[in-house]
Parts: sequence; C-alpha cells; structure tokens
Amino acid sequence: MNGILRAGLVGLGHMGRHHVRVLRSLPGVEFVAAVDAREDVRQRGAATGLEVVESVSELVRRGIDLCVVSSPTGTHEEIALELAEAGVATLIEKPVSHSSKSAQKILEAFQRSGVVGCVGHIERYNPALQQMRLRLDHGELGELYQVFTRRQGPFPARIADSGVIMDLASHDIDLTAWVTRSSYRSIAARTAHRSGREHEDLVSTVAELENGVVVTHLVNWLSPLKERVTTVTGERGCFTADTVTADLTFFKNGSEPVQWDRVASFRGVTEGDMIRYAIPKPEPLSTELSNFVAAVRGEAAEVVSLEEGLVTVRVAELMRESARAGRTVEVVL
Repeated sequence: MNGILRAGLVGLGHMGRHHVRVLRSLPGVEFVAAVDAREDVRQRGAATGLEVVESVSELVRRGIDLCVVSSPTGTHEEIALELAEAGVATLIEKPVSHSSKSAQKILEAFQRSGVVGCVGHIERYNPALQQMRLRLDHGELGELYQVFTRRQGPFPARIADSGVIMDLASHDIDLTAWVTRSSYRSIAARTAHRSGREHEDLVSTVAELENGVVVTHLVNWLSPLKERVTTVTGERGCFTADTVTADLTFFKNGSEPVQWDRVASFRGVTEGDMIRYAIPKPEPLSTELSNFVAAVRGEAAEVVSLEEGLVTVRVAELMRESARAGRTVEVVL
C-alpha cells in the first residue's frame, strides 16, 4: 500500500494519547480522528485540534486505512470485529481481549478479512529486551537456566476492568516466551486481594517452559517502588534488562582456583566482569507503530501476531486457574 495512510484511534485514555502523538509524527501517516464516547474527552480534543467522534462506524466512514484500539480490554472484541468487517488494519493494545474465547473470535475475523491484525505488546520493542533477545540468539549465555521477572508499582487509576494478571503479568508472559523462543509448559501461581477490589492485585508464579527453563514472575500493584526488571540466567552468566531505563547489563561468571582439597572437585560460580551495554534507545511506542505501519504497507516488519496475543491470554487464564485451584496446571493451547 503506497501513498499516505489514514490513521484512526479508539480510546483516548493515557495510552491512547501517546498513540496519537506518535502516529501524528510518523512519515506517510495522516491522523484522521479518534473515537471516545465521553463528552468531556471530545471537548478537550477539540480544544487541542484533535477531531473526536462518538463511534467506530463514524470513524470508518471518514476513510481510514489503519486503526489503534486503546480502549478498556472488555470493549476490544466488539470494536475489533467492526474494524475487521470494515477491512481496516488494526493494532489492539494488549491484552488482545479479556478471554481466550474472545481473542479467538478476533483472530478469526481478521483471518476472514485478510487485513493486518496485531497486538500492542510494547515490551517487545524496548531496546533492552531487543538487545537481550539478539544476544541470546547469538548464544552469549550458553544454555539457559532461568528467567526471573519483577513488575511492581502503585495501583494505576486507569484500570477498572481487570486484575494484575491480565494487565501486567501479560507483559511478562509474552516477553518471556519471546526472548527465550519457547512456550510455557506448566504454571503454578498464587494471588492475593489486598486493595478491596474484586480483581487480584498480586500474583507470584513459578512456571516451566518447553525448553526446560524455570520461570518466576513477581507482579503487583501494591508497591511504592516501580520496577520493570527481567533477568535471564545461563551457563555463562546472566543478563538483566531494566525496561524503565532501557538498560541491559551482563554479569559474567568468574572463576577462582580452589586450594582446599576437600572441595577441589567442585567449581562454583563467582562474580566476574559486569558490563552495562551502550545501546541506542528509541522510544518503544515509536518502534512498535513504525513496524505496524510497515506491515500495513506490506513491508518487512516485526509485529505481535493475533495468534501470539491469543496464546498470551490463554496462559494468563491458566495462571488464574492455577491460583484458584491451588495447584500446578499444564499449559494446553
């Protein structure tokens, strides 16, 4: 698809406003309008020169080629099906939908329409994780042993319709499978409800991947400390990615000669060199949307497929199932 691409957006919340900013900055993209049913939001949009309409059908009538869906998760299915039916290429903010059954409907709708459908798992575009994956692909850690993620911070006022598993842990589910190139085999999770809401606000998970890597996810909305950390440990050391600062650090295994005869046959791991890599740090959202636009044009692009988004939702559901049942569950997709 050549020429100017006409873009729209559904949902002018916190993330939606960032999508508008980036879409307006991309070459070859004309931002047409946004959808938000809230009257106060439409008035504010008009004050800043942004056209805001009330419905997806009204947006489609303006003639758009692509659209970003950044509305509450529970609304994704209805909106996505309408956009697929209209033949509009669509990026849906993660999670792709509130359930795997709903996500499957979205996938099938875009398969029928033949237009691009993808999911906004923005962590994949963080420079630190992209560098980590590249270095893992090159075998720099050797055999992989473990992935450990910490994702915590204060409760976000923007969330009203989901718990910490779908909203936050879905990031870790997707990025773990992506950086290791392996799917989940089993999951054991525990949750807690500490803030008085119906949805869980804390989850602790131990899982195993198909390649034998052991995984731990610690996720909550209860901490004044904001953390977004992924550590991958292997036979040669470990990588730690901080996606708040987009820093990637390598901790190399060291070795010390052992003089004590009784332990001379045991070679333990000791601290070696530490390297914090100097890497380019483009804005992840700009990278994500640039790839989406390239995919719409039929060019080579790295996007998160609806199939991958569906798998992430299914694993998140099994995480909740494990917590409810108090047992380890096998991942069957």
